[in-house]
Amino acid sequence: MTKRLADVAAFAGVSVATVRRVLGDKPGIAPATKAAVLTALDVFGLNRPAKFRTAKDGLVGLVVPDLQNPIFPALVEAVSIGLVKLGLMTALCTRTADGVSEANYIELLLRRDVAGIVFIGGSYADAGPEYGKELREREIPLVLVNAADENDDVARVSVDDEAAAEQALAHLASLGHERIGLILGPEGHVPSARKLGAYVRHVRSSPEDQSWRELVAHVHFSMEGGGVAMGRLLAQGVTGVVCASDALALGAIRTARRRGFACPGDVSVVGFDDSTYMSVVEAPLTTIRQPVRAMGAAAVKLLDAQINGQAVPGEELLLEPELIVRASTGPRRPRA
Repeated sequence: MTKRLADVAAFAGVSVATVRRVLGDKPGIAPATKAAVLTALDVFGLNRPAKFRTAKDGLVGLVVPDLQNPIFPALVEAVSIGLVKLGLMTALCTRTADGVSEANYIELLLRRDVAGIVFIGGSYADAGPEYGKELREREIPLVLVNAADENDDVARVSVDDEAAAEQALAHLASLGHERIGLILGPEGHVPSARKLGAYVRHVRSSPEDQSWRELVAHVHFSMEGGGVAMGRLLAQGVTGVVCASDALALGAIRTARRRGFACPGDVSVVGFDDSTYMSVVEAPLTTIRQPVRAMGAAAVKLLDAQINGQAVPGEELLLEPELIVRASTGPRRPRA
């Protein structure tokens, strides 16, 4: 500990004795000197004395499943910008190929006297039972953005997935498509389940009608997953496909073209997210745009309220998506 105090003293440009006086909250220390020592403590990851801690002294962890899906970096950026404006520091925490998990990051964040945590595309349940319990007991401010499962007791901000599916389905129906397939994420993934609910309401002719099941595919969120699902749906005679992510949609289009189907001539495809570059791929992708900036701002507002001891609404905040029509969808063309 003495060596670490020496490091703090050297960084702050004071003596170790002065550092000890600050830690003991002794009188007669100039405000500038005290500020320099407190900053040095933050730099070296040491806890400030309780008297000098404020809710905004800690980090805010941004926990993300991965950075391969372009929507995750976009949401991270939107949330980070809002947090920086509040004077809060952020720490990006994402799973790694060598096995670093959400639980590992939660442990590190709790050691750092974290001010709050924003889970993007996941759930604080990913922290595991032990750390999930500690988060609750310590009443760490939490916000979930597009949560992967149900968390009724946590502040939540989500895009309205049911409205997104309804917009996509209505668009394809207006173009004459009747046999429409659906490519979703894994079963149990809440945003996918909500899209499925809207889809079933749209295509099912009666409560007994189960024919829709052969037109729905659950896969992992990837181009490869979208491609595999599209191969099965094309065999079922679909002319339109709604996908739960842009990556799934791109994989679906690639498979369709490899099998000799024109897009949008033979099959129309709708994505979800409006990720970067979707307007310049071939063909430019019709997709459902998530209101990323509004979602980020809402998440920051909910987190800031909790940090400052204010109550936040218990119900989930749903934001409206927007259909962006491009060249991957067109009128249904009768097949020869």
